[in-house]
Amino acid sequence: MGARELVALPVGFDRFHRRDFINYQLNRAYALGFADRHELVDAAAHVRSMADCVTVFEALSSRAAAEARPRQAAGYERVAEFFTPPRSAEKSNRYRRYRELFDTAFADTAIARHEIPYAGGTLPAYSLPAAGTPTGDTVLLHGGFDSLIEEFFPICQRIAAAGFDVIAFEGPGQGGARTLNGLTFDHDWEKPVGAVLDHFRLDRAALVGISMGGYWALRAAGREPRVHSVVAWPPVYDWLYRLPPALRSPVRMMVRHRRFMRWSVRTRARLFPTLRVVVNQVLYMLDSDDPADAAEWFLGMNAEHLDSGRVNQDVLLMCGEHDAFQPPALTRAQAQALTAARSVTTRMFTRAERADQHCQMGNLELACGVLTTWLQAAGTDAGVKRET
Repeated sequence: MGARELVALPVGFDRFHRRDFINYQLNRAYALGFADRHELVDAAAHVRSMADCVTVFEALSSRAAAEARPRQAAGYERVAEFFTPPRSAEKSNRYRRYRELFDTAFADTAIARHEIPYAGGTLPAYSLPAAGTPTGDTVLLHGGFDSLIEEFFPICQRIAAAGFDVIAFEGPGQGGARTLNGLTFDHDWEKPVGAVLDHFRLDRAALVGISMGGYWALRAAGREPRVHSVVAWPPVYDWLYRLPPALRSPVRMMVRHRRFMRWSVRTRARLFPTLRVVVNQVLYMLDSDDPADAAEWFLGMNAEHLDSGRVNQDVLLMCGEHDAFQPPALTRAQAQALTAARSVTTRMFTRAERADQHCQMGNLELACGVLTTWLQAAGTDAGVKRET
C-alpha cells in the first residue's frame, strides 16, 4: 500500500456477538479497518465471555501476523489488549506488541512518532503531514476513555487527505501516557493540549476529541486561545443529563457519601461484567484502588467544570441517534449551553445512514467526510452556520 493510499472502510454495524458491549468492540475494530468480517464472525462464535476475547483474539492476531497481514494482526491484538485487565503484566506486554504491529502495518506511510514532555513523563503523539492540496492548517486529535491513539489512524489519514497537517496524541491517563509513563488522568484537558501546542510551536489549530474526548476537547477550547475550532465527537456535557432533572441533585449528593458509594460500586461491579470493566479502567487511569473514585471521576465531567460559556470558537457536535454511550440528550444539552460560540453545528447521524452508533462505527467514511468538510469551512475564519 502506498503512503498516500487509503483503504476503504466498511459500511454497516454488524451483530457479531449477542452481548452488546463485546459486539461494539468487535464493530470498532471492523469499522476502523483493522479486522476482516468473516474472521470476526468466526472468532465471535468462540467467545462466551470477555475473558474469551483475550485468548481468541491473541491467537487470531498471531495467525494474521504469520500470514504477513500486520494491519489485521494489530487490530486483533488490540481487541485482546482491550479485554485484558488493566493492571496485569499481560496488558502492558500486549500494548507493546500492538504498537509493534501498528508500526509494521503503516511503515510505508508518512506518520512519525513523537514524545511530548509532560509532568515528568511524556505524552505519545504522532504527526502526519497534509496530503493533496495543503490548507496550511493543523488538526489536533485525541481519543477518549479507553482508546489508543493508533486505532484512529484511518481517521487521521482522511483528515490529512483533506489538506490538514494532523497531530494525534494521548493525554495523561490514556494509552502509552499511562502504560509506559505512569501519567494519571486529569479532566483539565487544556494542560495536555497546551503542551502539544507548545511542543510543535503552533499558534493555531483545530481540536477534535473522539468519544469522551469530546468533553475534554470543549473544556480545553474554552481555556486555550490557540484552538480556533473544536469538534466534540460526540459531547458529554454532563453525565447527569442522562437522567431526569429531578434525579440529578440527589445522585450528586449520594456520590458524596463515599462509604456508601464504595459499597455500591463494588457490589454492582461484581454483578455486571461491563460495569466491572469500566470501573477497573477508571481506577487504572487514576492509579486508585477506591471504587468510590470511579463514581466521582464520572461526575467530575459536568456542566460547571466544562463551563461551556467560555467556548468562543466554531464548534461541531457529532452524534448518533442510537448512541448507547453518549446519547443525543447530551448533545442537545451541550448545544444549548454553547452561548458564546462563534458558530455551532450539530450533526445527528441516523440509522438510515448506517451511522447511528457511538462515534459512527458503521459508516466512518460518511462521518469523516462531514468532519473534514466542516474543518475546511471553519478554517476560513468566516465561521460556519449555527444550526442543529
